Amino acid sequence: MITKLIIAAVFFAILYFLGSALFYMVKNKGNSEQMLRALTFRIGMSVLLFVFLMIAVATGLIKPHGIGPDFQQKQMMHKP
Repeated sequence: MITKLIIAAVFFAILYFLGSALFYMVKNKGNSEQMLRALTFRIGMSVLLFVFLMIAVATGLIKPHGIGPDFQQKQMMHKP
């Protein structure tokens, strides 16, 4: 449960920094140190999230799963 909260918090931080970069881009006509800083933080948070997900999968905190065999079989049956 705590893992999902961390993932959600980092994802919303990424969206916040993306939105603030858009705001500074529109406000300052694109040449803004604040926009560059917000985009840098967004990239850093994206890398942090990716690394956290890889560590969580490797340690077994989260378990990846596919779509499932039932869904794949249904898709194969409906192909023309």
